[in-house]
Amino acid sequence: MKAVVIRAHGGLERLEILDVPDASPAAGEALVRVRAVALNHLDIWLRRGVPGHTFPLPLIPGSEVAGVIEQLPAGTAGWKRGDEVIVAPGYSCGACGACASGDDPLCAHYGIFGETANGGCAELIAVPLRNLLRKPPRLTFAEAAAIPLDMLTAWHMLVARARIRERETVLVQAGGSGVGSAAIQIARLRGATVYATAGSPEKVARLRELGVHEAIDYRATDFVAEVRRLTAKRGVDIVFEHVGGETFEKSLRVLARGGRLVTCGSTSGAEVKLNLRLIFFKLLSILGSTMGSLAELHEIMQHVEAGRLSPVIDRVLPFTSVAEGHRVLEAREAVGKVVLEVG
Repeated sequence: MKAVVIRAHGGLERLEILDVPDASPAAGEALVRVRAVALNHLDIWLRRGVPGHTFPLPLIPGSEVAGVIEQLPAGTAGWKRGDEVIVAPGYSCGACGACASGDDPLCAHYGIFGETANGGCAELIAVPLRNLLRKPPRLTFAEAAAIPLDMLTAWHMLVARARIRERETVLVQAGGSGVGSAAIQIARLRGATVYATAGSPEKVARLRELGVHEAIDYRATDFVAEVRRLTAKRGVDIVFEHVGGETFEKSLRVLARGGRLVTCGSTSGAEVKLNLRLIFFKLLSILGSTMGSLAELHEIMQHVEAGRLSPVIDRVLPFTSVAEGHRVLEAREAVGKVVLEVG
């Protein structure tokens, strides 16, 4: 099969399209023919490398996959060859206390396709049966691939970790990103007032189309001062943070008393400066978050099928343009997801 393979960390030249042995399903696994795979910053971190973290190279990237079932274990119930599916990006043992309680990411064996095991930037991928979700017929494969990782991450951040409540105020940093555009929709779905930052007038206009109550061009406006103006100096209840070094300290400053900052990433750097007095005097909470559970993803898919949540796609590229997809994400040009079509 054709696959993107990263054999060593580095620049775009490390994205090699090679002929590799076909994916081979183990016991209890299905073989899925990939039709579309969405890109994420996780793919960039895998290619570049992360100081202090070891990836199991060589590795096929790609965490968000939609495709068609090619092969199933004998006697599988509920699925058949040819079914259109979305692949849940996180996998775990499914049997431990963490998995049984819906805390899949706390499982000792938790991993993510395209980070800890071969992902979907290939013609075929083998995945456990429990990772299969039925693709809504109304979605294209590209739209379906744009859902599972970012929607799940944003849902877990806002609903499970920050415990968002109706009529609260939320600031979504980098609202034009895949996870940011998902967070905007989820916060609105939960009845919150949503503000979001973006880095250009074009992105600000796009965020308004997504339904934010106010979009802030952080390159032209001090978002701290603007949030204080919008909230009559009160601040917001929740900051949805995934940018890191560039915004983290200011994100804490825009929180109201008792506010919560929830973070899942650090695309602009992992080192931040903290004023501890600000945290304890204002009773602030800093919450870390990674992915989410299969149960949460099934709940998300109910909202997707009903049209209450939708993927936001910036562009769809051919599989052979994976390097261009990485370039677009690194340059922060996209509003929403960049998706590769396979086959």
